[in-house]
Amino acid sequence: MVNDDGATRGERHGTAQAERPGASTGKVKGRPRGRPRSFDRETALEKALLAFWEHGYEATSVSDLTRVMDIGAPSLYAAFGDKQSLFEEVVQVYGTRYGSFTDRALAEEPTARAAVERMLREAATAYTEPGHPHGCLVVHAAANCSTPEVEQSLRDRRNASIAAFESRIRADVAAGVLPPGTDAAALARHTGAMIQGMSQQARDGASREELEAVAEIAMSIWPRTGTHTG
Repeated sequence: MVNDDGATRGERHGTAQAERPGASTGKVKGRPRGRPRSFDRETALEKALLAFWEHGYEATSVSDLTRVMDIGAPSLYAAFGDKQSLFEEVVQVYGTRYGSFTDRALAEEPTARAAVERMLREAATAYTEPGHPHGCLVVHAAANCSTPEVEQSLRDRRNASIAAFESRIRADVAAGVLPPGTDAAALARHTGAMIQGMSQQARDGASREELEAVAEIAMSIWPRTGTHTG
């Protein structure tokens, strides 16, 4: 049985504890929930892009990402979602910042041949530039990948490029710019193989000049201009 004095002392002790900041619950009264983001999101995203580009999706762990991005795992998840969501954003940024030369060539050149020739020459430069990993992220990032969604997404992107090549080649055949017997599907597939092969060659140390020579040989097999004179 607790006497009156003991109860009073306990109540006083409890009151004192409650009034001390952080007592019992460990919380300080008035402290805002969460912490403001203390890093630049675009800088962190670029660092993640370079890590995925260099090592691929599977070999780049969350701990690798937090280390190169210089953030904690909670900040990564809060800003980018999970690893797969971060990678999807990285691929979008890569396509705009580093891989847009393909779309530009197809949009700006007057013929499929001119577009592919420009594309291969610009790939020789882009894939060997200093300051970032060599080759193409979309070609290499899914190597040994055990995440089917990631592997399929990158495959879809590569196949979409080949489909765009084929569409442009077929348009030139229809316009008489290329001979009527041109195998548009095979020629488009050849172009895709050259892009992907040049990417791997760049990873293996080929120089820009060496890849430009490859591009020149690749263009030598293209059909000559058809009968169209307009």
